[in-house]
Amino acid sequence: MENEETNVCEIEISKDENVTRIIAQHPCYSKEAQHKFGRIHLAVAPKCNIQCNYCDRKFDCVNESRPGVTSEVLSPLDALEKTKQVLKEYPFIKVVGVAGPGDPLANDSTFEALELIKKEFPDVTLCLSTNGLALPEKLPDLLRVGVTTLTVTMNAIDPEIEAQLIGHVSYKGKIYRGIEAAEIMVRNQLEGIRLAVEAGLVVKVNTVLVPGINDKHIVEVARKINELGVFIMNVMPLICQAKFADREPPSPAECKAVQNECEPYVQQMRHCRQCRSDAFGLIGQDLSQMSEERRNIIKVDMNKKSEVDEEA
Repeated sequence: MENEETNVCEIEISKDENVTRIIAQHPCYSKEAQHKFGRIHLAVAPKCNIQCNYCDRKFDCVNESRPGVTSEVLSPLDALEKTKQVLKEYPFIKVVGVAGPGDPLANDSTFEALELIKKEFPDVTLCLSTNGLALPEKLPDLLRVGVTTLTVTMNAIDPEIEAQLIGHVSYKGKIYRGIEAAEIMVRNQLEGIRLAVEAGLVVKVNTVLVPGINDKHIVEVARKINELGVFIMNVMPLICQAKFADREPPSPAECKAVQNECEPYVQQMRHCRQCRSDAFGLIGQDLSQMSEERRNIIKVDMNKKSEVDEEA
C-alpha cells in the first residue's frame, strides 16, 4: 500500500470536570447511569462505507432490536424536532447520539443534525458510533459540532483476521477487498482512536465476538486499546445474519469468558443490549417500541426516582 499523509487533528476539547459528569450520566459508559439516565439514537445516517459480513441493515423493521435497524431515516431538521419532543417528555435522557443505520461518518447529515442539536441543547452529551474507517479525517468535524463521547467498532487488530469479517471497504473513491481492505480498516481505526483520545474524547470500543474467527484474538484488541487510552470496551455477541447467517453465535458463558480475559486491560461494559438505530429511553427499555401507556408508566417511575435522588 502506498504511504498516505498522516491525519493530524488540531482541534482540542476541554479536559475538565465535565468529563466526570459526562461519564456519570452516560448509560453506556457507567453501569450505575444505566438505571438513572437515558439516551436517544437519531437515525440520520443511512449510508455506510464498509460491508461487514455480519451486518444486515433494514430501515423499516419494527419487530427487531439490533444495530442497523430503524423504522425511518430522519432528516437533520426532523432529528432536531424529535430531540425537542423526547427531551421535553423524558428529561432523564441526557445523551443524544447517532449510531446509524449506516456509518455516521459517511453521512453529511450526521454533522448537520448534531450541529443543530448542540445549538439548541448546549448541555446535552453528544455521542457517536462509527466503524472508524473515516475517523482520522472526520475527527475535526466531530469536535467542531461538540461530540464528547465516541464508540468505535473494532473487531481485530490483525488484518488477516479482519479480512474474514468484512466484505469490502469504500475509501477515498475506491473499493478495496481482502487483506488490502483490512489493512486500511485497522490502520485507520487505530489512528482514529489515538487522535480521538488525544483530543479528549471519552472512547468506547465495541467488538463483535465471532466464534472461530476472532474469539482468541479479542484479548489482543483489549491490550492495544489499553495502550491507546480507551475508557471502556463492549464485547458483543455475534447476531447471525447476512453472510454469517449460518454461523453459531457465542454463548453467554463464552462472552463472559472473553470479557473476563479482557478486563485486566480495559474495563468491560456488561449491560449492552445491542440497541436499534432509533432507540430512546433507558438501556433495555426502548421507548420507541412501546405503547403510549407503557411510556407513561416509565415516565412516572423515572420522575419519582429523580425526586428521591434530589431529596437524598
